[in-house]
Amino acid sequence: MNYDDLITLGIAFGLGMLIGLQRQHTDNKMAGVRTFTLIAVLGTVSGFLTRDLDNPYILPAIGLSLTALLVVANVVKLKKLTEADVGQTTEVAALLTFAIGAYLVVGNQVIGVIVGGAMAVLLYVKEHLHNFIENLKDKDLAAIMTFAGISLVILPILPNETYGPLDVLNPKNIWMMVTLIVGISVVGYFIYKFVGKKVGIISNGVLGGLISSTATTVSYARKTTSSKNIGKMAAFVIMTASTIALARVMVEIGVVIPEKLPQLIVPLLVEFVFMVALCVALFYLINKDASQDEEMPEPKNPAQFKSALVFGLLYGFILLAVAFTKKTFGNEALYVVSIISGLTDVDAITLSLSQLMKGGGLETNSGWRLILLASLSNLVFKGVMAATLGTKQLAKWIGLSFGLSIIVGLLLLWLWPEGWHF
Repeated sequence: MNYDDLITLGIAFGLGMLIGLQRQHTDNKMAGVRTFTLIAVLGTVSGFLTRDLDNPYILPAIGLSLTALLVVANVVKLKKLTEADVGQTTEVAALLTFAIGAYLVVGNQVIGVIVGGAMAVLLYVKEHLHNFIENLKDKDLAAIMTFAGISLVILPILPNETYGPLDVLNPKNIWMMVTLIVGISVVGYFIYKFVGKKVGIISNGVLGGLISSTATTVSYARKTTSSKNIGKMAAFVIMTASTIALARVMVEIGVVIPEKLPQLIVPLLVEFVFMVALCVALFYLINKDASQDEEMPEPKNPAQFKSALVFGLLYGFILLAVAFTKKTFGNEALYVVSIISGLTDVDAITLSLSQLMKGGGLETNSGWRLILLASLSNLVFKGVMAATLGTKQLAKWIGLSFGLSIIVGLLLLWLWPEGWHF
């Protein structure tokens, strides 16, 4: 007896019930939990027949028969009901359920389960999705369309070859990194759109780190000049955003070189945990003073094509700078490149160094140090901006929190043993 087929039937049964449960919950008059379960099982049995009888016509024939039944059911519904729903969601869901049931047999079961589960979730969040779309502004739609253009139009057509004098400029690879960075920022931006403006200072800092910790620093530093008593709160938000920016760096490393992440992550995690502890201390001081939450400043569209192009050019330039410096002066000179690059954009230097480690051109022991140094350099840059644009109170708290973070980071660079990693 083939128990794999029984497992496949069980999966189809479960997916059919899941989708049907959602449809029946919406008081759908055409198909509910029993009908969708039967459709999923019908698709699986059709797949079994196609496979066992080696007849490719069985599956499409049963699929066309199901389509005909759905057409007849729609005609009957339109004749019987004076205000019949003319939407096609249930009909398309029924056909897709049949296709998933068949694909569990003739295709990849994991993909079938993922598609079935995703369809159930999509059907369930209908009202929330409609409300979200209705509340979209022009700049929100522009962010979605721009990101779609960056990831789905431009990326696939770029050549996957290296160019340039140092053989490091790969257009597809560069634009893939652009897509990664813009994608992270867009996710943070739309989380902001979901939770609204008044999300509390913790969420302000987290979202600020996801969207842009530098922009968050500028916004809150300027905010302190008009609200004199929020220096400590602004310092907390800026510190939290910078902490999330370090977590973002670790995510970028994990995406580019997941196989070397265990050798790179531990010292960065130590710095991250220390910065989290500073955030907790600042939050305790804020609550002790009973400061009120402030709204997060409205973020700009993070998926502007101009910004993406600028980041791509910057990333390509840093790739060239890293390759040239390594070839001409050796690995030690990369510390200067990390410091200078980290002042403006820690993402670009992180991705450049990760690519270098991926190709074996840089040891992980030097790689994490260069990335951490770039992050510390970025803290110095943001600290100077906060002190310049904000009040003395903000400068005091930022100087204290950033100063301690930089000191701990420098101690890690100096004292961390080479063999300490996962």
